[in-house]
Amino acid sequence: MPLYRDEAVVLRTHKLGEADRIVTMLGRQHGKIRAVAKGVRRTGSKFGSRLEPFMVVDAQFYEGRSLDIVTQAVSVGAYGAEIMGDYASYTAANVMVETADKITDDSGSLQQYLLLVGALRSLARREHGASITLDSFLLRSLAIAGWAPSFFDCAVTGAPGPHTAFVVQLGGVVADDVAPPGTPRLDSHTLELLSALLSGDWDHAEAASDRARGQASGIVAAYAQFHLERSLRSLQHVERRAPV
Repeated sequence: MPLYRDEAVVLRTHKLGEADRIVTMLGRQHGKIRAVAKGVRRTGSKFGSRLEPFMVVDAQFYEGRSLDIVTQAVSVGAYGAEIMGDYASYTAANVMVETADKITDDSGSLQQYLLLVGALRSLARREHGASITLDSFLLRSLAIAGWAPSFFDCAVTGAPGPHTAFVVQLGGVVADDVAPPGTPRLDSHTLELLSALLSGDWDHAEAASDRARGQASGIVAAYAQFHLERSLRSLQHVERRAPV
């Protein structure tokens, strides 16, 4: 059918001509959507502000040959202004939408969609710190994609933990007999924090020390970029707590 509707979150936009934009969205039902929003850069545009990054909209599209066309857009989650008003939330949100863009294909994933919308809502409402919200999102997004890390049992042999040697390339903590020479070791507090972030145990995550948070953030960043097989450009702008 030439017309279709979907609830979608805006990932990124690009200017097109003098007044239009190309909008890349992740739809609840249709996966990755690339569409032209005509006239949205004009002052009198009826839905220009609704098609900004981090916004969730109920939109109608007209199918095109290469790009679809947005014909209607109603706001469902207006998270953009609240997120952009806080630098830590803004940089974290940029990493989230970049990750979602890279980790989902055109067919999309309902779980990835719901995770992203929930994370953006949490940032907008300041429910948790921006850094731990981002780290939790990255771990859970990777888990949905089939790359769930192990923070207790050996990722290679399945030997019961706890283990402290962490190898990004092997999928998490590994037993001493399979750990490559020079493998970094993580203390129990960091591993407990990583497990809490993966499971969404916010009480435990927010009680973690600055040292554990700093180490955990470094592990999460390395793990995400290894499995995405490319760097996350937005990640360099995120403010992190340095391990002490």
